[in-house]
Amino acid sequence: MPRRSIELLRERFPGRPAFDTALSRALLHRAASGEGRETLRLYQPDDVVAFSVLDRTRPDFAGAVAAARAGGCEAVLRLAGGRAALFHAETLAFAWSIPDPRARERVAARFEETSDWIAGALAGLGVDARVGEVPGEYCPGSHSVNARGGVKLMGVGQRVVRGAAHVGGVIVVRRSDRVREVLAPVYAALGFDWDPTTAGSVEDEVGGVTRQDVAEALLEALRRRHDLDEARPDPGALDLASGLEPDHRPEPPPRRAAPPLAASGKSVAEGRA
Repeated sequence: MPRRSIELLRERFPGRPAFDTALSRALLHRAASGEGRETLRLYQPDDVVAFSVLDRTRPDFAGAVAAARAGGCEAVLRLAGGRAALFHAETLAFAWSIPDPRARERVAARFEETSDWIAGALAGLGVDARVGEVPGEYCPGSHSVNARGGVKLMGVGQRVVRGAAHVGGVIVVRRSDRVREVLAPVYAALGFDWDPTTAGSVEDEVGGVTRQDVAEALLEALRRRHDLDEARPDPGALDLASGLEPDHRPEPPPRRAAPPLAASGKSVAEGRA
């Protein structure tokens, strides 16, 4: 892909997990409308189980939400399809909003760019990083990044709207045990099969790695491809996100007029976040 100029946001919003998702949605809307530029968020998330629209249709979705909360996590409704995924304090979340008048035509290219970027960065840290689904992984997807073909380290999903796309996901840096202990009862409640032994972390593979190490490796790898301009979130995006925040809580939001994005979004059922 050609070299591009991308705005980089590192700011986090502790205690407001639904706002994190709402901000990514707001950035997507602004990218689609021409009000915002291409933007990558790379940040430390709260402890959250991110559910999809598919999850919400399961008979015991309420039980899955209760299981997430019993495990010390809040529940949010994410932008992309797929199945439930865990974000926690020892992971890195990314959310990439990309203006594109041919967004639906380039779904595969964006998946490939993202997974290749992350696999390359992790390989630079010594991980035997590969792109592809591990049989039995949580929230399966062909553009997951795994280690050794045996354990999942990163999951990715897309939301496509007219004029833009959102690519988002999570990289497990440390505490793969946390993924297993939280998602096991969540997946049981949802009625989805999952092999907990397929959940891994970067630390499990190379030891002694921190979230900051992984973040810097990712940014170094991305700077070889694109120009990054570090910035703060635009006030207009923050205001829009505040209005969208209730939509991303698992309980039904108050009735109100639908935002402009609601009718035009398409979730690509690859993945996560």
